[in-house]
Amino acid sequence: MPSHRWARANTMASAPAPAPAESRGSPPDYRDPDPFSLTAAGHGFTFYPHGPDRLKALIALIESAQTSLKVFYYLFDSDNSGTMVRDALVAAAGRGVKVDLIVDDFGNDAGAEFFDPLVEAGGTFAIFSPQWGLRYFTRNHQKMTIADEACVMTGGANISDHYFAIPAENGWCDLMVQIEGPVVEQFTRWFGLLQKWVGHEAQGRTRQLRALRDIVKQWDGGDGPVRLLVGGPLVRQGHWAWVLRKDLVTATRLDSVSAYFSPPRSFRRLFARIGRRGSARMVMAGKSDIGAAIDMARLLYGKLLRARVKIFEFGVCKLHMKLIVVDDIAYVGSANLDKRSFRINVELMVRIDDPAVAAALRKLVDHMAEGSEPITPAWYARNSTFLNRMRWQIAYWLSLADYRISKAGTV
Repeated sequence: MPSHRWARANTMASAPAPAPAESRGSPPDYRDPDPFSLTAAGHGFTFYPHGPDRLKALIALIESAQTSLKVFYYLFDSDNSGTMVRDALVAAAGRGVKVDLIVDDFGNDAGAEFFDPLVEAGGTFAIFSPQWGLRYFTRNHQKMTIADEACVMTGGANISDHYFAIPAENGWCDLMVQIEGPVVEQFTRWFGLLQKWVGHEAQGRTRQLRALRDIVKQWDGGDGPVRLLVGGPLVRQGHWAWVLRKDLVTATRLDSVSAYFSPPRSFRRLFARIGRRGSARMVMAGKSDIGAAIDMARLLYGKLLRARVKIFEFGVCKLHMKLIVVDDIAYVGSANLDKRSFRINVELMVRIDDPAVAAALRKLVDHMAEGSEPITPAWYARNSTFLNRMRWQIAYWLSLADYRISKAGTV
């Protein structure tokens, strides 16, 4: 396979450096950490917490491809960043690289015509689940770019200026990771299954939602230290959350960053148990594109706080990160800790069982918590008024609604 040289000019050896002490907690001075790289569990990882670094690395990955590019995104916009990525894909197709792009129907803000140059250059473009019916509520929420079946970039960020902007410009605070190693074969195989399903859907074949559930249910991410876990509509056993639940049962430490928070009650109980028997810290959104995302999370703070879970609201800019660290195991990918990601959306999470990776990502959570507002029991007592709780409850019940009613948890 062709080798891929990662862009590491601004990359650290182990973990993100903290912001200067005088700037901590001050939104105007907050800065994202630089990229950081680790070699662990037979894989190479480079994490990108900073928006401009993510865009630079993605373009470099596309430009480095020599044989194939397999690209799957929830949201793709026609703004400056979207045009840059599309044009890089067009250029790759023009030099003979096999380029396959799939975008979710709801997330295709650019419109199908925007991708005509890619098709004209020899690439392919397809839309995930465009038809009305039960499938209408199932969204592809994944984000991945696979180059030459040897290197993948995945995480929470979509293709839009919002996901590559700096905090001072109120961009989305997010995380992407570039990976080389055996798990890339799993990504390649998973993309092939989704591409086949989308092709059948485009041909109007019936009962495709059941077929999609079967693909998710039958997926096997292996049992190695680095695994690609997936999830989909109404699937339980084998789902990424099924594996997470097993890790949480015996865990004594939990650190998470979640843009949207409305997990099932069983998971909230597990979080609370970790808080009682060990240490649990959760960074939530203090700023979002939709206020209901914050409201539905706040409804659930009370019981967590009583269980000694430490909660922080990140209000520097809009939060979009999806990161979970359970003991020495890290989860990075597209899934939020909300009901849509647990039960409806098609999601992916990379499970990394390695203490060095877990420690490095905990330092990232440290950095974010220092720039966030602590949510204390006193804060909650002041703010959980009757009217506020009514508003929070309404937002919570809308969190499973159609995207056009409640966008929270689907970007």
